[in-house]
Amino acid sequence: MNDRLLDLKQKLENVGHEAHVFDSSAQALDFLAERLSGKTVAFGGSVTLDQIGLYERIKPLASEILWHWKEPEKSAEVFKRALSVQAYVLSANAVARTGEIVNMDGNGNRVAASIFGPEEVYFVIGRNKLTDDLASAIDRVQNIAAPLNAKRLHKATPCAKDGKCHNCRRSDCFCCVMTIHKRSPSGINSVVVLIDEDLGY
Repeated sequence: MNDRLLDLKQKLENVGHEAHVFDSSAQALDFLAERLSGKTVAFGGSVTLDQIGLYERIKPLASEILWHWKEPEKSAEVFKRALSVQAYVLSANAVARTGEIVNMDGNGNRVAASIFGPEEVYFVIGRNKLTDDLASAIDRVQNIAAPLNAKRLHKATPCAKDGKCHNCRRSDCFCCVMTIHKRSPSGINSVVVLIDEDLGY
């Protein structure tokens, strides 16, 4: 078992999250399938969730499942309905060893649902997202996660070309809203699933 992830698990629990560490995404899938079965579930945009096949695994188990990646023509409706589901699942752009979870969004749908609305929020995070402290977590978001996502989405932003944040003010920039979970938000059961694999950006 990864000692760094176990140490982070303790830090996350100290600030109110329920945290679990798994050696593989297969083990994490078993856990998530059991926890999400029978519930209304929504997904935030996430390469990590796509890589591990969570949508396909829980689709026959959930009472309802929403993901705008699967129904892009209904994105606006899905974004709003996601705020009232029983369980919202997303990843993180970075998580600091000091316990902070950092995400960046364009329109804010993903970070909004991670803060308020759903009864439970599940962060599914690979070991590659782990950084030493909050400053390095923010740096990872700006100079690793954002450029890679911009390139994946064929954006014309400067970061998509050279992999560095330019603090651009372009209309197609999706570095518009940053959230830092310093503690688990009041009124939400926040569950962090740490996986000892490199997943997502």
